Amino acid sequence: MNKEQIEAYFRDLQDRICQCIEAADGSGKFREDLWSRPEGGGGRTRLIEGGTILEKGGVNFSAVSGPLHPKMVTSLNVTEEVEFFATGVSIVMHPQNAWVPIIHMNVRYFELSNGQAWFGGGIDLTPHIIIPEQAKWFHQQVKASCDGFGTDVYTKYKTWADDYFFNTHRNETRGIGGIFFDYLKEDKAKTFDFVKSVGESFVPIYSHLMNANAAKPVTEQERNFQLLRRGRYVEFNLVHDRGTKFGLETNGRTESILMSLPPLASWEYMHDASGYPEGQQTLDLLKKGIDWLA
Repeated sequence: MNKEQIEAYFRDLQDRICQCIEAADGSGKFREDLWSRPEGGGGRTRLIEGGTILEKGGVNFSAVSGPLHPKMVTSLNVTEEVEFFATGVSIVMHPQNAWVPIIHMNVRYFELSNGQAWFGGGIDLTPHIIIPEQAKWFHQQVKASCDGFGTDVYTKYKTWADDYFFNTHRNETRGIGGIFFDYLKEDKAKTFDFVKSVGESFVPIYSHLMNANAAKPVTEQERNFQLLRRGRYVEFNLVHDRGTKFGLETNGRTESILMSLPPLASWEYMHDASGYPEGQQTLDLLKKGIDWLA
């Protein structure tokens, strides 16, 4: 396959995910912002706000090209002048109800004019309040998307996600992880099939979690804890997330990059969750290396 075929798949994936998420939400509708990049290419940012289930969500598609930015030249250790092409879909959902988790997915393809090309991406879940049975179910679904591509794929990329989605300044994981992978260059056709498997898993996973949790009653204590957990999500995205930092440093499209942030979040000095057992359990489970399938 060529880059045009990969781009076409990602464009169609955005369309299908938006349609299905609107159906699962019941009232929210995506609004689209078409944008172009002076150096080459552009994208479609789609945002849903004030829905029945989703307070804010974004599904972004982009296909951009042009000269490689100096910071990219350094990070990729490229010695010659090259052009680049990049395309992908990036998703973050922030629900109204504290029992519905935040979800993130990204699938992407990168190509250089010197012949180098690779895929990256992943999917991970950040419950405001961890429900162990649902955490296990989520990891079962993620593992199923990996199992056709090698017996060690889920385990390898699950460990990568644990290490990547980690707030080192808090010594806690962002959520319950999932899978994360980058710079996959071997067997382009098979890797693209794997990336498609991850992309196709999003709708059945998140629509199930939306439907399972959106009608649960929420107390003021649970809403307050949700806003605190959103604050930790913001901390990760602004302090540690490579994609966010890299995009802002290389003159990326700021509005699309910061789409991942929630509409409301809070911080509390020296927060003590001991008076809220579900919250304390969540904090106790924000660790690397948990076998959620056990």
